[in-house]
Amino acid sequence: MPEFKLTALAAAVSVLLAPTVHAQQTEETPMESIQVSGSWLGSGLQNSVKNFAGARTVVGKEDIAESGAANIGDVLRRIPGVQASDNSGTAGSAISLNIGVRGLTGRYSPRSTVLLDGIPLAVAPYGQPQLSFAPVSLNNIESIDVVRGGGAVRYGPQNVGGIINFRSRAIPEGEGLSGDASVRYNDFGQGGSNRQYSAFVGGTASNGFGVALMYSGMEGSEWRKSSDERVNDVALKFRYPLDQHSEVYGKLSYYDVLSRTPGGLTVAQYNADPYQNTRPTDFWSGDRKGVDVGYLNTISATQEFEVKAYYNESFRQSALINAAKTQLTWQPRNYQVTGIEPRYTQRFNAGGMTHDLTVGYRYLRERGDDNSYNQTVTTGANGATTTFINSTDAHAAYIDDRIALGAWRITPGVRYEKISSTRDDVASRSSFETDNNKALPSLNVAYLVNRALTVFVNYTTSFGAVQNTQLNSQTPANPLKPELAKTAEVGARWKTAALSAEVTAFKLKFDNQIAQVPGITPATFQNIGATKHDGIETAVDYSFDPAGALAGLNVYANYTYTKAIQESGATAGLDVPFYARNTDTVGARYRVGAWTANLSSTHQSKQYSDTANTVAEAANGGVGLIPGFRVWNAQLSWKPGAYEVAAGVNNLADKRYYTRNVDGNAGRMTAAPRTAYLQLRVTY
Repeated sequence: MPEFKLTALAAAVSVLLAPTVHAQQTEETPMESIQVSGSWLGSGLQNSVKNFAGARTVVGKEDIAESGAANIGDVLRRIPGVQASDNSGTAGSAISLNIGVRGLTGRYSPRSTVLLDGIPLAVAPYGQPQLSFAPVSLNNIESIDVVRGGGAVRYGPQNVGGIINFRSRAIPEGEGLSGDASVRYNDFGQGGSNRQYSAFVGGTASNGFGVALMYSGMEGSEWRKSSDERVNDVALKFRYPLDQHSEVYGKLSYYDVLSRTPGGLTVAQYNADPYQNTRPTDFWSGDRKGVDVGYLNTISATQEFEVKAYYNESFRQSALINAAKTQLTWQPRNYQVTGIEPRYTQRFNAGGMTHDLTVGYRYLRERGDDNSYNQTVTTGANGATTTFINSTDAHAAYIDDRIALGAWRITPGVRYEKISSTRDDVASRSSFETDNNKALPSLNVAYLVNRALTVFVNYTTSFGAVQNTQLNSQTPANPLKPELAKTAEVGARWKTAALSAEVTAFKLKFDNQIAQVPGITPATFQNIGATKHDGIETAVDYSFDPAGALAGLNVYANYTYTKAIQESGATAGLDVPFYARNTDTVGARYRVGAWTANLSSTHQSKQYSDTANTVAEAANGGVGLIPGFRVWNAQLSWKPGAYEVAAGVNNLADKRYYTRNVDGNAGRMTAAPRTAYLQLRVTY
């Protein structure tokens, strides 16, 4: 596919829509009125997806349930431009989240701002944005909101790969208690099986006080032998109206996980048994305790104020054996994050335009320590511990103005970041420091052609801060600077009761990436990386006429083409590793009475596993071309009332495919085989 120009596509869209644009200006197609909504990822945004000035997808709880997904990665694979990978030491594990957007690295999702109820999910959003420990469970999620472009001003720091917000289950409205409970049994056919549990109860009293308690758990084994896992995720939410205009809300949460990770296999080991475990001693574990509280005041029809504060502390550790099987490397780490985020939105009219002006501020304080020591397998003796103390204080101030001029929605904005980070080496009594300031402008433009059609174009800038482990390389001769990316989009979105469709073209230029210099010990990082990402994302969803012969049938499909190319060093001109140029999803859902049947498929093309785009596979399985694959899934559910029974098979054809791990336990990582599941759910 030749490289396209966004300006050319924008011109083409304008020509195609010219007659429709003219028609829009008549009284037959009145435009919607904009609403004050300061929190783009809060209650206001999910109600305005249709008119959002950027590529964006929201997946609700019903769609998640009907997809048959066993984990978050299964859901995200169905979203245009998003790829879920398993090329990490926790591959196939519930402990991590490996999501890449538009050709950016998916290993531990370091290029996206990932949020839970608008609060950063990473154990250290600036110092360690990688989600090697991701404290979130699918059963406790109400919706998944993926903003791939157009929302960079308010959220950061690392949003070149978009913004992903997991919204926890909502407190039920109305007096009295209501809830549900479910159990799901997954049989992988190879390796083992596991059980997933969930329970939810909540309600709202006559005085408006609402509360909800939710739990999600899992125990058992994955498809690799001795890949035992245990997960507990519990949260208590509350909301209390102070008067007709204001309320307080909050959440207490706890998450813990233990996961044994089998690691990569050589080619010979994979051919002998792709589900074997050659590293039975390896595991990851962690826990997180958190509290957040907020105050929202819709002061008037033209004013809104909100402030939220949060604190969480996380612990994670891993034990990984060396190639000689003589030593275990233990890496216990502790993190504490405190944040406060006030914002104010004011509507006013000026110059024939309506403005929703929002100003906001975010302070984030990170503290923590990471430690490492070796344990001799034969004796159990521990070596000396290496300890680093990390601290970051980050200030972000932003302002944006959503301007309504007829059918136009124009939102200029800028965020300014000020970051100070320190890393102290306890043993050597040395310290590494960095201070970085960065202004990040953006411009989003949407044109509401009619009630169904929105066209948009945007330009955003985003960056990634210098991380804790990279600070060791900070010297006067090597002053590390934040990574900087610039993204442009042009697209269109159609939304009616029966048909949803979208197309987005994007161009992403990621400069100044911090990369490890090969062949140097200890690990040294420099600002040497640059990549260019071009692509197009499409999606369509159609429900047949309820009064027609195909009533109850829904069909959907999406396709993404991404060309991500390296621009620096000896490998300039080659593909970025671990992304597929072509991905797609197709599916159909049919409802008749209490029965629902689903059939769907996801596909991705080949990938390279290294920057040199090596095709020939090494004997250890750590490098070489990764073949593409297509997987089919089917589900049948019956819901006569308060009860629901669902059964399904994922990977119907038992397709054997794999990725590669590039950690110290490199090698082939086999994907899940044919998996059968049975789920029971009761609502009360």
